[in-house]
Amino acid sequence: MSPDPQRPPRRRAPVAATPMAFARAIALGYRLRGADPAAALREAGLGSADLLDAQARLTSLPFERLALRAMRELDDEALGWFTRRLPWGSYGMLARASLTAPTLGVALARWCRHHALLTDEVVLTLERDGAVARLTLHERVAPGAALADVAERAILREFAHVSLLRNALGLSAWWIDARLPLLELDLAFAPPAHADVHALLFPGARLRYHAARTEARLAAAVLDEPLRRDEAALRAMLPQAIRLMVRPYRHDRLLLERARLALRAQPGADTAQLAALLHVSPRTLQRQLAAAGTTLHALRERVRQELAEQHLLRTTWPVKRIAAAVGYASDKSFLRAFRAWTGCSPAAWRERARRAAGDDIGAC
Repeated sequence: MSPDPQRPPRRRAPVAATPMAFARAIALGYRLRGADPAAALREAGLGSADLLDAQARLTSLPFERLALRAMRELDDEALGWFTRRLPWGSYGMLARASLTAPTLGVALARWCRHHALLTDEVVLTLERDGAVARLTLHERVAPGAALADVAERAILREFAHVSLLRNALGLSAWWIDARLPLLELDLAFAPPAHADVHALLFPGARLRYHAARTEARLAAAVLDEPLRRDEAALRAMLPQAIRLMVRPYRHDRLLLERARLALRAQPGADTAQLAALLHVSPRTLQRQLAAAGTTLHALRERVRQELAEQHLLRTTWPVKRIAAAVGYASDKSFLRAFRAWTGCSPAAWRERARRAAGDDIGAC
């Protein structure tokens, strides 16, 4: 039976993926601050008995509301992880202090350094080791150490470790408006009953538990990406900043421009090669280009034409050298492509362009 064209498509129901243990960790943060979480839990549709169901899950929206209310009520954006509160606005201050950095590597290193000014109980460091960058969490005082119950300490500690990494990585993705190429994630605790959520929060990373330290490793090339946000964008983001901690970054609006720049450097790149340069999967690359209304073939041909015309206008290179420079294996293939682009040969185009001396080239 075909769908009714007059009926709007059904909206997909939100997936309940956030483990109840994270809501329980927030309630433990209330206890550490000497406060009652009951009202905040009710607003999220939860009761104290719900927190004990290790198999239960929440959708992201009620959890975000719970976390946001707790941060405001406790005046602690760390939600009880550290002995000293991190007052409301602390993480916004860190984001603002790094916004003027020229690259992601500088911004993230600055964020880690400034985070140590807020607390030295857990310190984050960024190191670049060849093709791999390491974001490491150094634990001097375990989050939740003041809790007497071993299971409760484990819940709060895991929530703190995961949230700290999500804060740093989520903000980094927002800064460059692209998903980060995660490689591996070491977690300094045993896999909990809800371990599957870690793969959702850190997509693409190979997970390892019982590690000596919690550490995320990613492709170091991403640290050279420039920041693509300004103060106005930061002000618009901060009221919803909790989403960077809860949800993996999904936007990649600038991928088309990044693909174009990558093709200018390697105009002969195929789908797999270009995807590797952009730190995305080939399927993601194809989907994103389709969403932007183009294909890799069309984008590559436009870039090749731009490069060919620049070389013809600015150099005295022979056609064979230009063909190789724009990614063609033979000058004959290049000649056919150039005629399809412009309607004339490279030699005729160069002559007309130089004769025009900066004026309209006109038809070939």
